[in-house]
Amino acid sequence: MSGNDLNGLRDANQKLDAGFAGIVSRIQVPRGAGRMVLLLVITFAFFAIMNPRVFLNPVNLQNIGVAAPEIGLIGLAMMLAMLTGGIDLSIVAIANVSAITVSSLYTAISVGAGAQTAESLSGLIILAGVVMGALLGAVNGVLISVVGITPILTTLGTMQLFNGLALVWTGGLTISGAPSALQMVGKATVIGIPVLFLILLIVAVLLAIVVDRTPIGRKIQLQGANPVAARYSGISARRTLMLTYIISGLLGGIAGLVFLSRNPSASADYGSSYVLLAIVIAVLGGTNPNGGFATVTGVVLATLTLQVVSSGFTALRLSAYEYAIAQGVLLIAVMVFDQLRFRRRRRASPGSSSETVAIATAKRGKDGTRP
Repeated sequence: MSGNDLNGLRDANQKLDAGFAGIVSRIQVPRGAGRMVLLLVITFAFFAIMNPRVFLNPVNLQNIGVAAPEIGLIGLAMMLAMLTGGIDLSIVAIANVSAITVSSLYTAISVGAGAQTAESLSGLIILAGVVMGALLGAVNGVLISVVGITPILTTLGTMQLFNGLALVWTGGLTISGAPSALQMVGKATVIGIPVLFLILLIVAVLLAIVVDRTPIGRKIQLQGANPVAARYSGISARRTLMLTYIISGLLGGIAGLVFLSRNPSASADYGSSYVLLAIVIAVLGGTNPNGGFATVTGVVLATLTLQVVSSGFTALRLSAYEYAIAQGVLLIAVMVFDQLRFRRRRRASPGSSSETVAIATAKRGKDGTRP
């Protein structure tokens, strides 16, 4: 074989390698998401083996798809706040106030102008619930970015404030009434998949595009990774945090609509245990509690994993207290695993400046990996 032939084969081989590497880089999943895929498969297989008759029943599987979206949306809102290094403890209260807004408007119009008029105004009533969520998120944004109160204290205070307002508004009672369109969405399926679950996936895709593909998403990541570097890069912390908490409130408003679509009633104390669960989901999904990186895919998978565990515990007739223990065990196991990996990587590369770490962290955040 001549030298030209060998060079031609070598070039063809290099092109083939480059093409294969490109394909692999396109299909690879973020590491946090990959971990959750493995955990989801293991938990699903475990409960399917332990009680296949109940767990693999189509009705049970559909219930998982119906129950996951409301906590998944709250988990995404929590993830976004944690991405900036903050937290949003008021997100469930925001969702409840949004649901109460929609239910109250629908009922008031039905009583005053008739049910037909209320149905004809369903779009505006639903929009009012979403706008309410964004406005309450803006309240958090002002207190955090303009006044300068720390996120945990701000959202702890607004959680109490919004809960109190909801209690005064409803008189502590559960109020009924919601547009029929919401109820139809709550019951509808597409080829066996609940529409509510499809809504969660659509919202997750849109949020992933915002976080990974837009300037504001990159500003949110850098703000969480290194606020000092973000300031010297010309990023306005005030504007970034304001937008972050408005989007978080918007997600809370959508979660409130999902509450109503599952059950056409609203109350101030619905989902009182969801705040802790949302934090668990965000951290399990790969969100750094100190800010800087998170994966939307990981949060969705973590939501499904915990919902599978909840459904599996019900199939095995285990109690809610044991489910709470399982949540804690999963969370601690993942944090221990992450901490051990972080220490191993730090020993491997001991010398790096804070600026380098910030930039690298931001880049890794987009890939869903952790330092």
